[in-house]
Amino acid sequence: MISLPDGPLVSAAWLAAHLDDPRVRVVDIRGKVLPPTEPKPHYFARPEDYAAGHIPGAAYIDWTRDIVDLDDPVPAQVAPPAKIAALFGGLGIGDDTIVVAYDDWFSMYAGRLLWVLRYYGHEGARILNGGLLAWQSEGRPVNAEVPSFVSASFTPRPQPNLRRTADQILAGIGSDRLLIDARSDKEYRGEESRAVRGGHIPGAVNVFYQGLVSGPNQTYALPEDLRERFAAAGIDLGGLEGRDLVAYCNGGVSATPAALALEIATGRRVALYDGSWNEWGNDAGKPLEQ
Repeated sequence: MISLPDGPLVSAAWLAAHLDDPRVRVVDIRGKVLPPTEPKPHYFARPEDYAAGHIPGAAYIDWTRDIVDLDDPVPAQVAPPAKIAALFGGLGIGDDTIVVAYDDWFSMYAGRLLWVLRYYGHEGARILNGGLLAWQSEGRPVNAEVPSFVSASFTPRPQPNLRRTADQILAGIGSDRLLIDARSDKEYRGEESRAVRGGHIPGAVNVFYQGLVSGPNQTYALPEDLRERFAAAGIDLGGLEGRDLVAYCNGGVSATPAALALEIATGRRVALYDGSWNEWGNDAGKPLEQ
């Protein structure tokens, strides 16, 4: 058995030590999101960067297509179980496989993949802390070889406690729920928006995701530093017992660094509002604040 570190992260040194283990599957999930001020579409995958060079043995997942429900009118919603089972099984990811995901942009795409795996009941998943930046900064190898995989059996077991719907978010307004808006300050205030409407969900606290994944290699801050950053945003981490913890952004992707930072700081997992502002901001019937 491989001993996985507690929490959502593994270091480059840990991955290097286990890179050749057949029980470990590395996934490159690099992508790109354009600013809200740019014309749509805003969401892109980067398979060309994977083809140019990646961590040896890594598979590639397109975050805009492979792990989303393309039939859902709300962008970037989690893919249904059958699609997930086929995707992971085809990449040789079975129920006992350890998955290590990475990207090169504040680990938000890797965070989304980690959330998808957890949502479907797969606990053997981690993020490479610092992603490709940390890996390369330590002089570790990359190559352009595209590996082949023996199919495996992946069993989706949805965990509804990790996902919130718009109706659930609406019902919780005015409660003691901690709702974190991980978007930029301008988006939070409604000065910029990817949706028809600008602003934020009533009661949400703004904690920009990029302020939680920092340093030269975009590694997560230490738990004590993260606690200070949440406190600076007005979040009392000592008063979370029994409260519903939820993070959102535009499409449930950049919310994941905020959710994982809170997990690292407190040991508690955070649910995602999967529809996020892509759904809420385009629904005239939903309340907002600016």
